[in-house]
Amino acid sequence: MRRKVSSWFLFVLLMLLLVAPWPVATAAPSDDYGEYSLMTQRHAGQFYSGGSLAGQWSWTPQGEESEVVWGDPSKRPPNSVEHFIHAGNWVLLDGYGWRDHGTYYVQRVNRELIGEGSCRNMTPLSSDGDRQHYVQWHIPSWPYCLQAWGTITEQFSGKTVDFFHAQVWSPPSTCRNAYLGARTCIRQWESWWDNNGAPGAPITRKLERSVYLARGVGMGFVIDQTYPQVWHAELYSAWAW
Repeated sequence: MRRKVSSWFLFVLLMLLLVAPWPVATAAPSDDYGEYSLMTQRHAGQFYSGGSLAGQWSWTPQGEESEVVWGDPSKRPPNSVEHFIHAGNWVLLDGYGWRDHGTYYVQRVNRELIGEGSCRNMTPLSSDGDRQHYVQWHIPSWPYCLQAWGTITEQFSGKTVDFFHAQVWSPPSTCRNAYLGARTCIRQWESWWDNNGAPGAPITRKLERSVYLARGVGMGFVIDQTYPQVWHAELYSAWAW
């Protein structure tokens, strides 16, 4: 009888242990685009090509929107601006312009597709104000392809340009450059096509490159351009401002 009571007690104790509200381990949240681009921070960086200063970028966040300014500070103050919006799980591209003469180009899409990293099995993306879906905020563990067709309109003159933009975003992996050593990066491959403002003219390829963004460091960690000419640059320094 004592053995039966002891067995029952052990059974009850085991069940209590199984259902007790012990802390449960959860998976760590995935990386997000903000950790790599630093678009939510006042952050800047300079990249070198062939041992010489080739350009600079600088983020100015404004809530869920942010502008990045590009340029070569050795020649003139950086003034080429791209305007991005963080909306849910996407970073949207609204447009771009030049600060020195106040020109802004509104970029709108009429067709967008998303699919595998090989750009196969592409499916339509639902519109978000016709702004381009530039990159996913939460970084998936697999590469994905984005394709967008649309029109760029100069606000001042109404002049339009037809464009096609293809991108492949790759998940985090180890990267290295000559100045800042080994880091963790995401990679953006992109191909840009347009008709240079000739309405109705066919679009032609203007740019093709791969750009690596390093976690906690920022944009342009490595830039490998393959078209229209081969060009290489690496991030030399980055800072908060």
